[in-house]
Amino acid sequence: MKLIVGLGNPGREYRDTRHNVGFMVVDEIARRHQLAWAMAPSQVPDAFVAKKFVGVGGPAAALMVAKPLTFMNRSGAAVSALTSYYRIDPADLLVVYDDVDLPFGRLRARPSGSAGTHNGMRSIVQSLGGTGFPRLRVGIGRGDRRRDLADLVLSKFERAEQDQLESVIARAADAAEMFAAEDILKVMNAYNPDPAVSDEPPD
Repeated sequence: MKLIVGLGNPGREYRDTRHNVGFMVVDEIARRHQLAWAMAPSQVPDAFVAKKFVGVGGPAAALMVAKPLTFMNRSGAAVSALTSYYRIDPADLLVVYDDVDLPFGRLRARPSGSAGTHNGMRSIVQSLGGTGFPRLRVGIGRGDRRRDLADLVLSKFERAEQDQLESVIARAADAAEMFAAEDILKVMNAYNPDPAVSDEPPD
């Protein structure tokens, strides 16, 4: 089973903020597949999950999306409990989250790596005891670097960004669905290059 976890903060006041891009992506996947969100089993505290069995012939495969409800800085507790309860291998976990160091709308998939400046990812790395799990970063842009980072990520998107946000979320959901059907390398090849720059060097 592949598990796609979107990071964000619960509560209406955070719903449309930059820090909740991960939630937006898994919400889009759930919408596409008509998945109903439900509380995770009691052994997995503070998480919403939605699951669907897919496949024709042979053993059915399962696609699961999840949203930790622990608030961003403690995301690791829910993710660790989810992977343990459902016996998810690290290679079958994809964490989707916002990244201020990527321009708005850019996607960057990786099979592993550091948490960088993201507190949610830092919590997950600490709880899982390593960095060896795939992740999909969704660029939200840094803007004015004099602006406080916490203020930025908890702000809403500008009007010009809002006009493009739906397509950004849709593309990120496409990438996550490719991970569920294929693997992280296929996602990297398809979505890491900047579609506006055909000869972008690898980083």
